[in-house]
Amino acid sequence: MGLRSLLQRGQRNDDFRTFANSGVSLLITMAFAGYNGFLGIAYGSPWHGSIGVYYCLLAVLRSVILLAERKGRTEDKLRADGRRRRAFMLCSILLLVLNLSLIGPLSLLVRQEKDVNLTLIPAIAMAVYAFYKITLAAVHMAQRRRSRNCLVRLLRSVRFIDALVSIMTLQNTLIMVSNTGDKQTLLPLTAITSGLMWLAAAALSVSSLVWGVKENRGAVRG
Repeated sequence: MGLRSLLQRGQRNDDFRTFANSGVSLLITMAFAGYNGFLGIAYGSPWHGSIGVYYCLLAVLRSVILLAERKGRTEDKLRADGRRRRAFMLCSILLLVLNLSLIGPLSLLVRQEKDVNLTLIPAIAMAVYAFYKITLAAVHMAQRRRSRNCLVRLLRSVRFIDALVSIMTLQNTLIMVSNTGDKQTLLPLTAITSGLMWLAAAALSVSSLVWGVKENRGAVRG
């Protein structure tokens, strides 16, 4: 299939576009996992080590979803649907583990112990990217119910959670590179906003698991 055909298919098919974007996101996630893992080991950095674990789990989660979808496309509808449901349940559980893995880096963010080596201008560029990321993820979340493919729904949830993590990281980065006042006075605000975003991510993970259990029960009864 040529590039032009792929682009035309992506324009017509939201599900195909979601899987294609997730393939690119997987490569970026793997790069982040390797980069942070190396820094965590080489420099004994708690931040890079803990966020490296998060990116490793995120890469595994996306890989399982994409692999299940790829294999499902070579099977008949009944077997493909069964494979997708099993992958959905497994990845919904992994999504809960992913949220638990965020407790470590989140505590470092709240205590403002994240390694920051940026000046203000790169931090602003990071803010623009994070805003773009959360906006796109929110749009896809609004479209989530339109897809009948459970793995598409899950990928969009994962994308939204990943965008929330970017916002949490950005918040701490901007505080650390700013030159205004005592940064410790912002600790309560950082704790509250980061906690609320983590709770939103956890709630989304739980709702995905609950939805998957209901769908599996419906399929068994059917």
